[in-house]
Amino acid sequence: MAFKHVRAANGGLTVEEFKEWLKSFDVDGDGRIGRDELRRAIRSIGGRFSWWKSVRGIRQADRNSDGFIDDSEIENMVSFAQKKLGLKITQN
Repeated sequence: MAFKHVRAANGGLTVEEFKEWLKSFDVDGDGRIGRDELRRAIRSIGGRFSWWKSVRGIRQADRNSDGFIDDSEIENMVSFAQKKLGLKITQN
């Protein structure tokens, strides 16, 4: 998915679109997003300080402290993306 184009076209993403976009960075296919995968995602949208933001994102979203973001923690990542990455994500 061309994330930048979707964001520019409709002024934001739905939660489902955000989840699909984030899951596209799950390179090892384990169904979870790790720090390096999150870093790649942040870089893909032109985010600066991706190493630091990925550490912060995992820390904020990872409720069971396993170092990964899984399906049950995606909502926490939505909150982080809106607040710290400046993404517009709607509930529609």
